[in-house]
Amino acid sequence: MRINNKYEIGDMVYLITDIDQRQRMVTALIVSKYHIMYEVSSGTDTSEHYDFEISTDKNVLI
Repeated sequence: MRINNKYEIGDMVYLITDIDQRQRMVTALIVSKYHIMYEVSSGTDTSEHYDFEISTDKNVLI
């Protein structure tokens, strides 16, 4: 099996739709047969997202 992940554990990212644009760290990769999800953490808050929901660039327009 070859895993083609866009982000690595430890990468600092932003959620595209986050109004506050808090910086988060990728803390886990969740691999299934059909997709990869990324667990991201900010402080004690964690959530899971697809790669198209995440960016390494802060969205200053929000």
